[in-house]
Formats: sequence, structure tokens, C-alpha cells
Amino acid sequence: MTPPQVVVHQDQKLLAQAVADRLVTRIVEAQADRGSASVVLTGGGVGTAVLAELNALGARDAIDWGRLDVWWGDERFLPAGDEERNETGARGALLDHVPLDPARVHAMGASDGPDGDDPEAAAERYAAELRAAARPEDHGPAPRFDVVLLGIGPDAHVASLFPELPALREEERTVVAVHGSPKPPPVRISLTFPAIRAAEEVWVLASGESKAQAVRLALDPEAGPLQVPAAGARGRRATVFLLDRAAAAELPPGLERIASP
Repeated sequence: MTPPQVVVHQDQKLLAQAVADRLVTRIVEAQADRGSASVVLTGGGVGTAVLAELNALGARDAIDWGRLDVWWGDERFLPAGDEERNETGARGALLDHVPLDPARVHAMGASDGPDGDDPEAAAERYAAELRAAARPEDHGPAPRFDVVLLGIGPDAHVASLFPELPALREEERTVVAVHGSPKPPPVRISLTFPAIRAAEEVWVLASGESKAQAVRLALDPEAGPLQVPAAGARGRRATVFLLDRAAAAELPPGLERIASP
């Protein structure tokens, strides 16, 4: 896993704009390199704001939307279209406004979906979708995503990998059902570390002073992912913590960072 880089922006608005710009560049590079690209989206305030900013960019038309695969890092196990689902927020902010190939938009299962109210079955269905999309050169049961976007909670959770929950110990399955989430709703579906760490790049997004302690812990080289899940979120080629100044307020003074205007 790669050691993380830290990039600090003035506020949440500038952070969202900068991440949107960076994401367009990364997708276009991947498509130029091998003809297609794949990204894993996150929910939450910053994750949705990034998609809204991307939708407003003139540069969004540089992306060949028909050659982009869209995945999710986690999902609330609620009925399709529920306002609390990450998919719903992503569609409203961006996905419904660009010419994506519907077959390449890989939404996680809903509680009223084909598996009914069975999150384990929905998780396995998503894992099967990942296996089907993996190429021989990916050397694993999930695609080597170009970018995985992750939010971070005040408890340092990423996706729906919460401190001390069994999903953090998963070493083989790429997707699991999560029960007893400390943040409602209690039932979710989440990628695991084996899937997240398959990515070329992992970007951890954080905004606001409530995230400052979690960011500090996640960047502590002594932190373990069982207690600090974000400490286990690392990419093959790059891991970048993209922060606003409030979220970066408790970083160790000697930590190397890139300050943006």
C-alpha cells in the first residue's frame, strides 16, 4: 500500500471544486490509456458536492461517459429511490445529467430489489458483478478501479466499515452486509478492504472540524484499521487525503502536505 499524500484546500466549496477537476483529469487519462475508466463513488455531504461541481464543469464533456463504469463503496439497505441512499444523491447531483451507459452504472442492491430484504444476498450479487467486471490483468476478484472516493466519519469509518465491526477482518470477500451500524440505518452493504485496496488510487475526502481528529488518527502510521478504519484505506499507486482547512486542523506539524489556494 502507498503512503498517503495530503492536500489542503481553503474550504468545502473549493475542496469540492478541486476534487471534481482532479476526477475529470484522472478519468480522461484512464480512458486515453486503455479506452475506459472506473470510479467508486461515496455519499455524504462532500461526496455529493463533488459530483454537483463536476456536473457544473465545462470540462465534464472531456469524459466519454459511455466508457465509464460507476460503482459505489457502500450503500444504505433501503428501498430504491430512498433519499438516504447514496445512489439517489449521486443520480440527482450528476448521473442523471450525463450520457452514461446504464449497464455500466453498478448500483448496490436495495431492500425492495431482486433479493428482497436479504442484505447478504444483495452483497453477494454485487460481489458477483465485481468478479464479472474484473479483467485477467486485475489479478483478483474485483476490478482495479482507477479511483475510489471515500468519505471519513468522525469515528474514522470509511464506506460502511465501522470501528471494531467484523467486516474489518474480511480478507477474501469484496462485499459484505453490515449489521448494527452505529450510524443509521443499521443495515448496509459495503466494499471491504480487499476491494478498496485493489484500486489504483484511493482519495479520502474530509470537510469540517468534526473530522479533524479522525483525519489525524487515519494518518498516524501507528494506527490500526480495526480501531481506525480509514488507516486501512490505501491505493496501489496513490492514496490522497483531500481536506479543507478545518478538517486538517489537527494534522501533526511535521506531516508533509500540499497547500492549495
